[in-house]
Amino acid sequence: MFPTTITSLKEAYLEVRNYSRMICEPLETEDYVPQPVAFVSPPKWHLAHSTWFFETFILKPYRTGYQVFHEDFNYLFNSYYNNVGDRVLRTDRGNMTRPSVEKVYAYRDYVDQHMEDLLDTLEDPEALKLIELGLHHEQQHQELLVTDIKYILGHNPTFPVYDAQSSLSNSVNQQQGWLAVEEGVYPVGHASDDFCFDNELGLHKVYIQPFEISKGLVTNADYLEFIQAGGYEDFNLWLDEGWSWVQENKVKSPMYWHFMNGQWHTYTLAGLQKLNPAAVLSHVSYYEAAAYAQWKGMRLPTEFEWEVAADQLNWGQRWEWTNSAYLPYPGFVKAAGAVGEYNGKFMINQMVLRGASVATSPRHSRKTYRNFFHAPERWQFTGIRLVK
Repeated sequence: MFPTTITSLKEAYLEVRNYSRMICEPLETEDYVPQPVAFVSPPKWHLAHSTWFFETFILKPYRTGYQVFHEDFNYLFNSYYNNVGDRVLRTDRGNMTRPSVEKVYAYRDYVDQHMEDLLDTLEDPEALKLIELGLHHEQQHQELLVTDIKYILGHNPTFPVYDAQSSLSNSVNQQQGWLAVEEGVYPVGHASDDFCFDNELGLHKVYIQPFEISKGLVTNADYLEFIQAGGYEDFNLWLDEGWSWVQENKVKSPMYWHFMNGQWHTYTLAGLQKLNPAAVLSHVSYYEAAAYAQWKGMRLPTEFEWEVAADQLNWGQRWEWTNSAYLPYPGFVKAAGAVGEYNGKFMINQMVLRGASVATSPRHSRKTYRNFFHAPERWQFTGIRLVK
């Protein structure tokens, strides 16, 4: 949640915008450009796209006489907003050697100066809501910046160090055992006046069967047992689609794990390190999470079970896969225009993750937050919590 007064909203704006720069400080210029796979975007693109959001949705309609920084940037840095016009294909983002990194930072400076001036006088409540949305949008891209940078560097054959003090991979469980939850009818969804995304709206009740949920997440040591027991070779453990994914991609371990000189290592933002058995597992797909749960004779929680139990759990280290498809809540209504494209059109063929991760930006987590990804994706800090 961000403050609602104009003065404090301006402070929040500056804080969020500066945090994006801070994430990129350890990078070399060459690190800003690559796009090794389609789902990863270059850091330069993230910096420009989050700036484009404020230029397009705030400055152009609300800043009298505003002149866009560059006429091509709407085409280059629009992500998926069909209402706003044509855009570069996602797979081509890494082909943009121009504009330069220096030009992108100049774009940020230009937009920030105009936004600061506008925030000194802006009173339109709809505009203020859009600015708040833009800040949360940038925080989403900050997490993507971290995970995309890790993917870019983690697939460099020399395993370069991003920051020797920030591995983000060695957090451990703070709780153990199981939490029993009684059957009943429970409210789920966002209920307060604080900020939320539209996919959290539609406070409604769900019936929950009695269940027990693990207080701790699956660790590297836990998952290593699954590997050593032949988990990746036993088709009986896998969903059919997941088994095809394993076979086609020759998957044998979580992303960033490497078996070298008789020992398991993992790539972290602090470089290649020996695997810490006590650390919480990360970078697994939904397929792997479901197979591991099957191997343990358990299952993943539904997103509703997770939310009902969340107040009594320690969460926030990993995005936790749930057994729930990403669908609208009762009464969900898409907003008109481009803003309505933010979440609603992605409600198909994706699974919900709950919680937050070590890469999530400050003040960008709440128990009703509904993250969503396709089942094979695992470059985020994703983990497993079991239910029985």
